[in-house]
Amino acid sequence: MPTNGPDRLDQSDRPDRPDPSEDFGRVDTCGRRPEQLIRLFAEESRVRVFAAVALGAGTAEQVAAVAGLSAKETAGALHRLRVQGVVAAGEDETLGVAYGLFRELARTGREERERERERERPGSWPSESADGVPGAGDERADMVLRTFVRDGRLVRLPARWSRKKLVLRHIAEQTFEPGVAYPERVVNDRLRAWCDDGDVDHVTLRRYLVDLGHLDRSEGIYRWTGRTEAARAEMARTEATRAEAGRAEARRTEAGRAESGRPVPSA
Repeated sequence: MPTNGPDRLDQSDRPDRPDPSEDFGRVDTCGRRPEQLIRLFAEESRVRVFAAVALGAGTAEQVAAVAGLSAKETAGALHRLRVQGVVAAGEDETLGVAYGLFRELARTGREERERERERERPGSWPSESADGVPGAGDERADMVLRTFVRDGRLVRLPARWSRKKLVLRHIAEQTFEPGVAYPERVVNDRLRAWCDDGDVDHVTLRRYLVDLGHLDRSEGIYRWTGRTEAARAEMARTEATRAEAGRAEARRTEAGRAESGRPVPSA
């Protein structure tokens, strides 16, 4: 029959106490995201300390015994966990898991997903242009970019392909300059800045930019192949002017043939 060792608390030793986060009223998530918690628990000592607290260790000494860590390791891990708010101390200074924080994160995450699903629902956005990618300054483009790019960070890539292309084009324009050769290390560093706290890593972002032709890659050197929005707008105006001139010429030709009595060829 197994006995209770120093690394395991007997159930009778576990205090029956409420969630310590309730001592502080409503939990403030302070803008925390699930990704922050993932990074927090990427360190093994923090996981072991958190597990020890969850199992009922209420003091640093008990936590160290249950987690099998030194006092120094335990103190460091507890400090990080308490700073991030996942472990808290009650009025009697007994440690406990701040379950209220996790409940609040789950609630806000669920609400955010519902809002994003609503924004993604067909008919919830203004109609898109013929090529599916509105230009910068367009109301549609601004709406897409406000949703998926916040404070210079990519929140996530849109599911709809036309919006995904718009976001990727925006990132390319804001990140690279024409005529500059970028080593892969520099490209990675610049794209990594977009990916902090987001759902997309810089490798995936780089692959998209290459596949869509925004970046040209040759022997480990990358060059931005796109044009600025102003250059694209100027090109569009030029093409529109040429198209209108072509139509005007066709109208003059038809009018001349009609006046001379020659049949006008059908289109």
